[in-house]
Amino acid sequence: MSDQREDATPVVHGVVKWFDPAKGFGFILSDAGGPDILIHANVLRNYGQSSVADGSEIEVHVQHTDRGVQATEVVMIRAPEGAAKAPLEDFQHFDEAELKHIPWQPARVKWFDKAKGFGFANTFGSAEDVFVHVEVLRLSGLADLQPGEAIAMRVVDGRRGKMAAEVVAWDVISRS
Repeated sequence: MSDQREDATPVVHGVVKWFDPAKGFGFILSDAGGPDILIHANVLRNYGQSSVADGSEIEVHVQHTDRGVQATEVVMIRAPEGAAKAPLEDFQHFDEAELKHIPWQPARVKWFDKAKGFGFANTFGSAEDVFVHVEVLRLSGLADLQPGEAIAMRVVDGRRGKMAAEVVAWDVISRS
């Protein structure tokens, strides 16, 4: 899908090939083919996210430069295919539709270590830690979280305490 807005900036639909938050950039494969599209961390931050999971469906405005095609604005991000099912044992007793009806809770990331595969966040108004697993992030369309980042979570009571069942950037919720 290639669309245009009034300022003639093309809109490209594609899939995130890879994104490395530590490097601050990644690449998108356009559904229409052509060269990889560079996506910089600042473009993601303007959308309200600090990362995006590989394989996520994405729609971006692009510009053609001497160095190639670059994303200038994110229009939409959708988690990778198959991301609707919660991967962890702790979620197996929940019906998928039941999880989708849990209200979003605003939260801040306390810390997250991608190498360890988990971290914690606190919902606003509570000092209680909520466990965030890296696989839940991936299935939510995110690759990493930064301390202090504003997010929204669907929180469930797991065997070992409160757990995030789904996570999105706060700006995604505030736009809807």
